[in-house]
Amino acid sequence: MKNVLIILAILPCLLCCCQRRQQPETPAHSVMTTRPIRNGGESTKRFTGIVKEAREINLGFKTPGQIKRIAVKEGGYVRRGQLIATLDNADYKLGVDALQAQYDQLANETKRLGILYKDKSIPANDYEKALAGLKQVRIQLQANKNKLSYTRLYAPTAGYVDKVNFDEAEMVDAGTPVITLLDTSGKEVEADIPADLYLDNENIISVACRHPYGGGPLPMRITSITPKADATQLYKMRLAFTNEPGKQLTGGMNISIEIRMAAPGSDGTFTVPLHSVFQENGKTYVWTVGKSSAVNKREVTVSGTDASGNAVVTSGLNGGEHIVKAGVNALHEGEKVKIIDEGSKTNVGGLL
Repeated sequence: MKNVLIILAILPCLLCCCQRRQQPETPAHSVMTTRPIRNGGESTKRFTGIVKEAREINLGFKTPGQIKRIAVKEGGYVRRGQLIATLDNADYKLGVDALQAQYDQLANETKRLGILYKDKSIPANDYEKALAGLKQVRIQLQANKNKLSYTRLYAPTAGYVDKVNFDEAEMVDAGTPVITLLDTSGKEVEADIPADLYLDNENIISVACRHPYGGGPLPMRITSITPKADATQLYKMRLAFTNEPGKQLTGGMNISIEIRMAAPGSDGTFTVPLHSVFQENGKTYVWTVGKSSAVNKREVTVSGTDASGNAVVTSGLNGGEHIVKAGVNALHEGEKVKIIDEGSKTNVGGLL
């Protein structure tokens, strides 16, 4: 009877746990985003860029030797920390073993001298010389162990093998590039821009690119503009992705770049949809969509509305943000949202 009562007492707790597990997770909110519109006018300029891997890394051994194994092939993908090549390490192992034996012998002798020194049977100078000799051999032993570890070459980052410059059994010197790796931890875009845009680059509001096979714009940032024109009087602009672009973009792909420019004489204020603005604790905010599609609260100053009923923002925005257009009261800080594209007015249903 006592066991039955215990079971009846535990049963409601088990049922509650099961119900909690069966409750579906709250789906992410779907939102539409927009960009602030600069008062005074703005324009959009479009160029074609090329997607490139962020880095090309030439990998070589830190010590000379004969290549024993090449563990990768050209075009293959490697993970960070993956073994990609090894040298014949037989001689390096012998060097470590020889110094290890010498070190063990000196360590035992120094230990015995230490006992004699405590008994004041030998002068301090002899014991200090023994300690210095032991330290010197220990350093040599560690240096040989390091050289032994240098016979194994690992990938410093994930990427694709572009070139394998040597074959197995060939001799290589320290620092000689054995493998060329294309770093895929980040991609960049290169574009050639005309002189008028280079001279007016201070009025750039934001930069984005569009995938050649559809999809919404991907926000980007300018990393550099080469201050020297080439033979065609164009300047090299390099752009980095604000968010991870995914595997759809690959090196060598052509991509469309959209650059928003502020018109001369702009007063620095912006208009945003009135429904994108909300108040909390006496302050005014908008939701900005940042990395990983997470929303963040941004405090702004609103001076009123314009003739079209849009809110006029005088501070808090720079024009490059993506802000939530509507439904702001259902969101919370750091929430990940699903961004949906606004349908084209000239392509109803997306049939074209």
